[in-house]
Amino acid sequence: MKRILLAVTGGIAAYKAIDLTSKLTQAGFDVRVMLTDHAQEFVTPLAFQAIGRNPVYTSTFIEQNPQEIQHVALGDWADAIIVAPATANTIAKLANGIADDMVTSTLLATETPKFIAPAMNVHMYENKRTQHNLVTLSSDGYYFLEPGEGFLACGYVAKGRMEEPLQIVERIKQYFNDIKQKAVPASSSFIGKHVLITAGPTVEELDPVRFLSNRSSGKIGYVLAESLAKRGAEVTLVSGPTHLTPPKHVDVVHVQSAEEMFEAVRSRFAKQDIVFKAAAVSDYAPVEMLDHKLKKQDGTLSVEFKRTPDILKYLGEHKESQYLVGFAAETQNIEAYAQKKLHNKNADVIIANNVGDRTIGFSSDDNDYTMYYKNGDAIPLGKHKKVELAEHILNSLETRWQ
Repeated sequence: MKRILLAVTGGIAAYKAIDLTSKLTQAGFDVRVMLTDHAQEFVTPLAFQAIGRNPVYTSTFIEQNPQEIQHVALGDWADAIIVAPATANTIAKLANGIADDMVTSTLLATETPKFIAPAMNVHMYENKRTQHNLVTLSSDGYYFLEPGEGFLACGYVAKGRMEEPLQIVERIKQYFNDIKQKAVPASSSFIGKHVLITAGPTVEELDPVRFLSNRSSGKIGYVLAESLAKRGAEVTLVSGPTHLTPPKHVDVVHVQSAEEMFEAVRSRFAKQDIVFKAAAVSDYAPVEMLDHKLKKQDGTLSVEFKRTPDILKYLGEHKESQYLVGFAAETQNIEAYAQKKLHNKNADVIIANNVGDRTIGFSSDDNDYTMYYKNGDAIPLGKHKKVELAEHILNSLETRWQ
């Protein structure tokens, strides 16, 4: 699912942005909306929230998530940003690098592709300064959604009407189709294949304060998802809690517990061609999740645990034509445990690493994997950055997985 950030500025055509939000959502886009103060003179945040089913952003000084800088994170989140309507004032500010509100701050802080849908009086549009600003933005890489001719709010019948929402949606869809065709290697065996990846840790709650988890950062799952999307795969990423920015062009499903991850994977498994089970799933969970904080007491404390679902084993038992890639994070006897897991879980390949080495794995940007295939091949990948290891893993699988 592609992610669209819609920036609405203060012109009468702002009412069209409500329809645009609806049409983008119906077309399968995940839409978030930003409104300038002047836009809110014409439309309300609630209208966009009701249609887009997402938060609406109105100020750089209201941080909804204290773990991120909102106007930076939004730009990173989006696959494309649309400014519709784009007033002459906003166009001028963008052309001159002014960042004095949520919209201009976000656009200045991102390299995400940006589309501008001008809407204004015909004389404002044709003014030499406005045209100069449009040329400046075009040279900076902005895309333009040409305004149409028709009846304007000022009473003129002329050019200056914001492009119709349906036409904007078609242009955005065409844009994504074009870049996908250009970006995908013609020889990739992953083109059009459905791939599911699990990533990150799971969290098993003991009480409202405490939980059982692990040190997994989710980095290898996230870079694998991004690399597979670039190779033309239709990727679903089932992620436990992480601080990572979701990769672009990937459908992300957020979960907390091992049970939630199991259900998310199980319900999608039948439609997959390949599954990478890269998440570090808790093997045990407390039998009881307490409603209130467990108070400390004298002596020792015993907590009863139950086994969580073995996701990889379930997939191995139920796979039909799916290709199953598992991961093994070990501290000793790496090859022996990897080979045992390969056999017991009915996987096609196990990617193993030594997490006893504190210089690699978990929160590190580096790792050192060996791939153990069902046919007996063992392919050492060596120590690399995880983003490089993702490419090495996929290069090894390109001609093998089918």
